Amino acid sequence: MSTTPETTANDKQAKRKKAISIFLGSAVLVGVAVGAYHFIWGRYSENTDNAYVQGDMVNVSSQVMGDVKAILVDDNQTVKAGQVLVKLDETDAELALAQAKAQLSDTVRSVRSLYDKVDIERASQAARKADITRAQEEVSRLQVEGKRLQSELARRQAAFKQGAVSAEELESAQAAVNSANAQLAAAQAAYKQAQAGYTQANASLASSLNQTRDLKVAEHPKVVEAVAKVRQAYINLQRGTIVAPVAGQIAKRNVEVGTRIMPGTPLMTIVPLQDVWVDANFKEGQLERIRVGQPVELHADLYGSSMTFHGKVSGLSAGTGSAFSMLPAQNATGNWIKIVQRLPVRVDIDPADLKKAPLRVGLSMDVTVDTHNTDGPLMVPAQEQSAQKTTVFDDVAQKADDYANALLKKELSAS
Repeated sequence: MSTTPETTANDKQAKRKKAISIFLGSAVLVGVAVGAYHFIWGRYSENTDNAYVQGDMVNVSSQVMGDVKAILVDDNQTVKAGQVLVKLDETDAELALAQAKAQLSDTVRSVRSLYDKVDIERASQAARKADITRAQEEVSRLQVEGKRLQSELARRQAAFKQGAVSAEELESAQAAVNSANAQLAAAQAAYKQAQAGYTQANASLASSLNQTRDLKVAEHPKVVEAVAKVRQAYINLQRGTIVAPVAGQIAKRNVEVGTRIMPGTPLMTIVPLQDVWVDANFKEGQLERIRVGQPVELHADLYGSSMTFHGKVSGLSAGTGSAFSMLPAQNATGNWIKIVQRLPVRVDIDPADLKKAPLRVGLSMDVTVDTHNTDGPLMVPAQEQSAQKTTVFDDVAQKADDYANALLKKELSAS
């Protein structure tokens, strides 16, 4: 069958119409799919690639002064909480501890002597009281004797006038009275001296009691102070061994063997990579439906699309990045131009994903937030306690207490 030019033209036109129909149909299907995606999912998600991994940077420093004797870690090394990082020369700390122990021993003996002094002064008080009693009895006896001799003198004086006694007898009676009066004056002086001694003994006893009343030797302020010095010296000795407060990776080590460091000198930084998070910077218009607790999917440029991280929104920043910059923008000018601001949104990452694919601080991330559920709060609820803490130093304090208490018990039993 032969084809004419007219038939060929009609076939080409039919094919062209069919191709156009297919293209238009495909475009419609794509448009419908895009619209359906946006209606079902797209409008309930917010995406940004302006996101970066963040993490705590724990600065390790010394709490005491000393010379660096050994460095046991290096940059990029992973460490556990409590692992030894740096050791300082312990000579000075050991001497300080020996001095504190000697001072505690001396203090316990000195305080013990205060309690012994109380017993001695109680005995002295009783002796002074007995002196008063004896002196009072002597004064009473001499007063009676003086009255008797005075009466005897009066009788002899009357008898002398009648010539019944001689002058020698009268003089002898007068001398006896004078002697008795002198003895009485001496006894009264002794009585007053005994009273003064008793008063002084009471004052000394009261002073000693003020230092010991209602206190055991171990509770005496001087002993408590000496124990505290032993405890401090022991802690300073332990602080010569610098340990990691948290687990993580070593970064920025800037200490060398032989360096003399002061308290607070930064030695290195530990980054807990197991607790990193992402700060995703969303535009103002993207924040309308974002809430705390919403699920998030993340992709890192480091791993590409092969690894999907999961997380959740844990909080929105209190201000935009420009608000916290060193030189915040001043918009009170005549040629003001509005610039869309970005607000950091913190995203906590699933620890299981971090264990499978570790991230590093500063890496770029692509973040997509599922905003279907908007029941979550806009602000993070107040927490009763901080989530960040370390227990590596608790053991040192307990060991210091045990050491000081054992030393005090030994000194008490020995003194």
